Amino acid sequence: MKVTAIGAGYVGLVTGACLAEMGNHVVCLDVDEDKIRILNSGDIPIHEPGLLEIVQRNVKAGRLQFTSDAAHAVQHGTLLFVGVGTPPGSDGSADLRHVVAAARSIGRVMTDYKVVVDKSTVPVGTADAVRAAIREELDARGLPDMPYAVVSNPEFLKEGAAVEDFMKPDRIIIGADDEQATLLMRALYAPFNRTQDRMQIMDVRSAEFTKYAANAMLATRISFMNELALLAEKVGADIELVRRGIGSDPRIGYQFLYAGAGYGGSCFPKDVKALVRTAADNGISLKVLSAVEAANERQKRVLVDKVVERFGEDLRGRRFAMWGLAFKPDTDDMREAPSLVIIDELTRRGATVAAYDPVALAEAARVLGPRDDVTLVKRAEVALQGADALLIVTEWKEFRTPDFDAIKAVLKAPVVLDGRNLYEPKLMKALGIDYRGIGRRCLSTVPA
Repeated sequence: MKVTAIGAGYVGLVTGACLAEMGNHVVCLDVDEDKIRILNSGDIPIHEPGLLEIVQRNVKAGRLQFTSDAAHAVQHGTLLFVGVGTPPGSDGSADLRHVVAAARSIGRVMTDYKVVVDKSTVPVGTADAVRAAIREELDARGLPDMPYAVVSNPEFLKEGAAVEDFMKPDRIIIGADDEQATLLMRALYAPFNRTQDRMQIMDVRSAEFTKYAANAMLATRISFMNELALLAEKVGADIELVRRGIGSDPRIGYQFLYAGAGYGGSCFPKDVKALVRTAADNGISLKVLSAVEAANERQKRVLVDKVVERFGEDLRGRRFAMWGLAFKPDTDDMREAPSLVIIDELTRRGATVAAYDPVALAEAARVLGPRDDVTLVKRAEVALQGADALLIVTEWKEFRTPDFDAIKAVLKAPVVLDGRNLYEPKLMKALGIDYRGIGRRCLSTVPA
């Protein structure tokens, strides 16, 4: 089939590349000329495991190409996937300017039947806005009878595992009210349904709502556990043992029950805000989700609270090593990353930070800009030099079994503040390390 992916970011590029992998002929369109240049040079502009190999393989096979020519891209595809960004507005609502702009670009150049697929995370009613924008452009061209359909097909891709999630989906949500569009979507996704039919057909608005509901539930589980972790520390319980106890209940399960330094990224923060805003626009107060958002903002500062508890409010002259900058492992995405809040809070108190991340250093340099109080280093052990403590912010695999003796030898004092609960408190105590996790019993006897 002929497919066009509008937007060559996390959603559009993964969608286009994976559909090309299944034999479709795909054109990826983006208005960012630098991004298209990178893609046409054989590289990709984001870090996503496995994606580069799929892109290169399908470009070589002639099934995948990249362009900034909207007319060429729209004319190529029968199925047009819109995967552009929907950043949060100042009031928390989803900014749909890029989605509507994509719809208008389609309406300005389309010459035959198209299925426009909303792949971006968009609030309920967006398909109506897309349909109206296309219709306005067609009317302006004197083509009021040009047929087209608008479908909602929300993505459920985890950054760091997006390729696997796309190739092995647990569900494929299709919101459609056009029979021909539904048949085309079934044909497109048939290779992903060979062993089990994972496709769920529903109305467009329910499909749009499903994506927000899913992310809101996952965010709620994270904030729920983070709040319990704060209480666990006060009452002397161990949140990791609690997690195992409740996770073994099949009604609850283990997924997204890890206490930590808060969630970030491009999805959960903005989607929770957008859902709360949509509710407010409809006269409803979502008290649970408002609390989820507030709890997460507090949680991003929990490591700073532990620093202050250990070293005092005045951190002038203190230096802290930070391992992890991306909001999660296997990505270089810094959007809403807890590390940014932690850096700002520490430096505001007079401290300096030496930070390391396996893949996000370039993105961190872009986001943070030049600063005298933050040093980005290329090796984890370099960050430790002259530091008063080590802060674990992102759970990269290479941080799971470090050389603790080397850490103790380099740090000014053997202090590890773990925002992802990577280490076992009893082991840290045996090694003579002042170890403080999130919701874990503090067993250290190292004097302050």
